[in-house]
Amino acid sequence: IIKRNCWRWNKMNKILVSGKVEGIILKSNDPINFLGTVDKKTGIISDKNHNLFEKSIKDSILVFPSGIGSSVGAYTIYSIKSNNTAPLAMICKKADLTVATGCALANIPLITISDKEFESIKTGMKILLDTDSTNPIHYQ
Repeated sequence: IIKRNCWRWNKMNKILVSGKVEGIILKSNDPINFLGTVDKKTGIISDKNHNLFEKSIKDSILVFPSGIGSSVGAYTIYSIKSNNTAPLAMICKKADLTVATGCALANIPLITISDKEFESIKTGMKILLDTDSTNPIHYQ
């Protein structure tokens, strides 16, 4: 559902951590286990079985279905922010407690979107995410 270069916000979408950032999408169709998948010092995906293997999440707008794994993953999200290797924002279909807690602690904007919106977002797209806007996702 696209209207004039922006998303139509609906009841399914939620703003969990507010913020305003502009950046390039890095999308994974695989859930992310922040504790076991992301190198805290570099922000690089280290799991050989993950579709983002050897890619850096640093300074991206990270789009993924959901988080998985240990609740200690919230600390990993906080650590990557402290190490300046975190994404600028995260967008999920479903934000689990670990991702929501980690983003809140690290002050990383986090929103959830519908399955249809998730399918239409592609790696390399440049967007403005502004949670104060009526339509938080705007293509650039």
